[in-house]
Amino acid sequence: MNYTNIFDTHAHYASAKFDQDRDLLLQKLLPETGIRYIMLAGIEIPDCITSVQLAQKYDYLYCSAGLHPSYLDSRPDDWQEQIRNLAQFPKCKAIGEIGLDYHNGKENADLQKEILIKQIQLAKELDLPCIFHFRDATGDAVEILEYYQPEGILHCFNSSAETAKQLLKIPDLYFSFSGVITYKNAKKPVEALQAIPVDRLLIETDSPYLAPEPFRHKRCDSSMILYTAEKAAQVKNIPVQDFITICCENACRIFHI
Repeated sequence: MNYTNIFDTHAHYASAKFDQDRDLLLQKLLPETGIRYIMLAGIEIPDCITSVQLAQKYDYLYCSAGLHPSYLDSRPDDWQEQIRNLAQFPKCKAIGEIGLDYHNGKENADLQKEILIKQIQLAKELDLPCIFHFRDATGDAVEILEYYQPEGILHCFNSSAETAKQLLKIPDLYFSFSGVITYKNAKKPVEALQAIPVDRLLIETDSPYLAPEPFRHKRCDSSMILYTAEKAAQVKNIPVQDFITICCENACRIFHI
């Protein structure tokens, strides 16, 4: 089945994993699979600069600028000013990906929260949404989101339906689902997907990571989003193309495209 109007709201084409075939994918293969837009999520300053360059080269690419919680040790002293400058690029449509990641421990949890809050405040100042990465940090994440009430996207949402219902009270938060929902053990994110209204849903690949079934453990690219879309549409009991179009409209709304 050929689908159109697909918005992959989270990908990393600046990654070295695409060095061998990046231009082939972006010039030809992805547009031919119905991809309309892709958001390149930034994780650290050099990566954000490369994403800006890619967005300048390809009309259908947009980008964000931000510091991922796993890359804080390499941040330059003037990281805030650099992100602010990158965000002036017209196709930079978000601050991100930013957040909290306690998967390998909470030793620097206070630093992660401090830098997350500074980036939320910067996004509010610049009138940009945030792209959020939260891993094994639900309690602190919910507390910060409820306090600051940001506009943004919860990338690769894997929390419970109960957490989703709590966060739905923040009016400008959207929930993005990845290839994880196609995995056999993905009970929790599927239940969350069921609980979220379609006007708050997005889909993504997180390329080159999180390839859906039947490509799990292989390098992911945006063409594989079709499998995520088909699974999500099945869960929501909506025709696949209708679901894809709704998600594209939602993404254009939150990214002001």
